[in-house]
Amino acid sequence: MPGGRLTQQERQQIALGLAESLAYAEIARRLDRPTSTITREVMRNGGPTAYRADLAHRATEQRTRRRRKAAPRDPGTPPQAHGRDTEAVREYEETFATVFMQSGLPKMTAGVLASLYTTDTGSLTASELAGRLQVSPASVSKAVAFLESQGLIRRERNERRRERYVVDDDILYQSMMASARSTAHLGEVARQGVGILGPDTPAAARLENIARFVDFVSESIARAADQAREILHTKPGKTSNSAT
Repeated sequence: MPGGRLTQQERQQIALGLAESLAYAEIARRLDRPTSTITREVMRNGGPTAYRADLAHRATEQRTRRRRKAAPRDPGTPPQAHGRDTEAVREYEETFATVFMQSGLPKMTAGVLASLYTTDTGSLTASELAGRLQVSPASVSKAVAFLESQGLIRRERNERRRERYVVDDDILYQSMMASARSTAHLGEVARQGVGILGPDTPAAARLENIARFVDFVSESIARAADQAREILHTKPGKTSNSAT
């Protein structure tokens, strides 16, 4: 499988594939590249409707030059631990952020969340996030405010009263439960329409089907989250209540 950065010819093939409405996986197969490489490339350069091979290639060259000339990152940002390759970690964080972008998060917000998930501590200050992402503290502040409102991160203060933004196992659980509640609310609203539109009408039947569907989905999400939390997040040495 080819390695290294995408060539200009490969970017032209990506643009052609997008014009043909091909899936990322199919474009990747034709180029013998990982699907994640194609996904990251497209999302980083305007998305499927705005991607242009020439602009993408030029932007990549500019990013490469900036990285080579970049000043050292924020001194508050710790060096890579465990012998990790800094560039490989950076590329992975961009890939991870791309997944969040595909789910609807803005680029900066996705970058903040990916940075938090890929730290060993699971927490960073605003200045550390700004240093990692090489952006302004104001940009970080807006992103973390949104993530906190969605229950995707939480904030805490250390002994110096500096705020740190945290992700952990329970944050993901709480976020999943919030998603289940939001889905259940859709079902409740749909069911309200049944009485308003008349129980024997096609519109009411459609809304009832919607309500039943989202009821099942929301209950399944909540049940699966509870089970996963109990099984996967059990601390080493802790015995389950059902153990004999």
